[in-house]
Amino acid sequence: MWLELAADPPWWLHVLLWLPLVVGGTLVSLRFAKGLLLALEYRNAAREGRIDPNP
Repeated sequence: MWLELAADPPWWLHVLLWLPLVVGGTLVSLRFAKGLLLALEYRNAAREGRIDPNP
C-alpha cells in the first residue's frame, strides 16, 4: 500500500505485474487442489454414486 501511494505507478504497470501473477497463482492452486482431491478420493476408496433403495 505504501508503494502505491508513494510511487503511483500507471495502470498498465499494474496489468503487466498482476495479470501473470494471478494467472500463475490460479494455475498452481488448481493443480494443487486437484492433486489433493484425487488423494482424498483414493484414501477414502471413493466410488461412483448409487441411489440407496432403502433411505
